[in-house]
Amino acid sequence: MKVINAVSLLSVSVLLAACGGGGDEAQTYGAEPKLPEPDRGLLPSMTIADPGEWGDETPTVPEGFTVTAIATDLKIPRQTLVLPNGDIIVAEGRGGNAPKLKPKDVIAGYIKAKGVTSVESGDRLTLLRDADGDGTYETQNVFAEDLNAPYGLAFHDNRLYVANQDELVRFDYEEGQTEASGPPTKVVDLPSEINHHWTKAMTISPDGQYLYVGIGSNSNITERGMEAEVDRAMVWQINTETGAYKPYATGLRNPTALAILPGTDQLWSVVNERDELGEDLVPDYLTSVQEGGFYGWPYAYWGQNVDDRVRPQDPDKVAATIVPDYALGSHVAALGLDFSDGAIGGEFADGAFIGEHGSWNRETPVGYKVIFVPFRDGRPTGEPIEFMTDFRKDDKTRGRPVGVTVDPRGAVIVADDLANVVWRVTRNQ
Repeated sequence: MKVINAVSLLSVSVLLAACGGGGDEAQTYGAEPKLPEPDRGLLPSMTIADPGEWGDETPTVPEGFTVTAIATDLKIPRQTLVLPNGDIIVAEGRGGNAPKLKPKDVIAGYIKAKGVTSVESGDRLTLLRDADGDGTYETQNVFAEDLNAPYGLAFHDNRLYVANQDELVRFDYEEGQTEASGPPTKVVDLPSEINHHWTKAMTISPDGQYLYVGIGSNSNITERGMEAEVDRAMVWQINTETGAYKPYATGLRNPTALAILPGTDQLWSVVNERDELGEDLVPDYLTSVQEGGFYGWPYAYWGQNVDDRVRPQDPDKVAATIVPDYALGSHVAALGLDFSDGAIGGEFADGAFIGEHGSWNRETPVGYKVIFVPFRDGRPTGEPIEFMTDFRKDDKTRGRPVGVTVDPRGAVIVADDLANVVWRVTRNQ
C-alpha cells in the first residue's frame, strides 16, 4: 500500500466530515433505545475537535459543586484508585500498536491522532496525597515506573494490582508509603499480540478472591480473522492467589471499565460497541455482567440484531445474546465507571458515574463529558444526568475524561488524558 500523505488525508477528512449528519438528538438512552437501520457508506464520518487549552477555565459541574485540578503535568492519566488512607494512585500511559489493515485505517488513525495528547507515555503510577485533608494534594510523586501501559487498578488487603497491556502484576503495599518498595510480582500474562484494543480494565471481588479483567477485541468486526480473537472480547475472572483464569463473560467487544455494585457481588461494565454501521449505531452501553453470559460480539448487537458483515454467521450465538441493561448513545467511547456510595448525596446518591472519552466517527461529536446514570433497586433507570461538561466547547477539545473514581470522603475523581490533569469534584459545604 502506498503511503498516504498528510495533504491527502486532510482532504479525505474534510470529505468525510461532510458525510452523515447524526446529532445528539438522534441518540437514544436507556433500556429500550430506538435503533436506526444500519447505514454503511464507503467510509464513516470522522470528526475530532481540534485540541485547545483550558486556560483559566475548568469543566462545568452542577450548581452547588466545585471542580479543582488536583494534579497537572501528568503523562497520559487513564484510571485512578483511592487507597484506604485517601491517597490516590494514577495509572499513566499509552499502549497498542496494531498494524493498519486498509487505507481507511490509516485515515482513521490520522483523524484520531489529532484529538489526543502529544505527551510521551508515562508507563508509571503516580501517587497523590492530601496530608491535611483540605482538598489540596501537596504530594505528587512517582510510585512505580517502567510499567507497560498500565490501565486497570485494584486494591485489597495491602495488595495493589495493576493491569498492564501485557500482564497483570501485584505490588505489596504498606499504608502510608509513597513509592513501591520493589518491582512488582507477575500474577498472569494478558493477551497482548496485536492489541487493537490494548486497555485492560480491572476490578476486584469484595472478598478479594477474584480479579475481573476486561480484554477488548483485536478488530472492529473480526477483520483479522477469528484466530486473532482468542481470549478476547471478554471479561476474565482471575484467582488472586494462583493466577488461574477463565472466561467470565464473552461477546463484549471492548469492556473498558469494570466495577462492583456496592453492597453486592454483581459485576458491571461499560462497553464500546462496533463501528461502521452508521453515526447512531451501535450504542455503547452499561450492563450487569452475568457469569457465563454472551453479549453478542461479533455476531449480533443490542440483543438479536444480526451483523451481516460477519462470516460465517452463527444463529445459535445470536439467539443466546443477552440484551445490555442501558444504552449510553453511539460512539460516546465510555472509558470510566464507578458507583456512588451515597457520600455525594442528593440526586447523585444512587447510581453510576461514567466517563465518556468522546467520539471520532461522527460528523457531530458526542461524549466528551462525565454523566451519571441513576439507579433504583440495583438497576439503572431514567435519563442520564450531565455531571461534568464542556470538555469540548466551541469546536475545541480541551480535555477528554477517562477513569472516574468515587472517593468515599465525598468527591468524584476524574482522569483527563488530553489535558493530562486529574480533576476533583466536591459538593460545596
